[in-house]
Amino acid sequence: MVFTPKYRRGVFTDELRVRCEEIMRDVCGDFGAGLREFNGEAGHVHLLVHYPPKVALARLVGSLTGVSARRLRQEFPAHTNRYL
Repeated sequence: MVFTPKYRRGVFTDELRVRCEEIMRDVCGDFGAGLREFNGEAGHVHLLVHYPPKVALARLVGSLTGVSARRLRQEFPAHTNRYL
């Protein structure tokens, strides 16, 4: 999967990417899925996720984007408000 921030602005710094990976690992764990690989650049992140067939992909993606966006905005408000 590839996730981009709103308007594809280069919001991801190294610190933000590390925290985003931690958040996404937690969300995947809640669904019984595994985040196998995580990488990215300033304008997007790449995820390789192994998820069980009982999990609806749309629900997993919705949780990944929603939870990570909310937590990153809470933890890095000055940085994210400048870009978004």
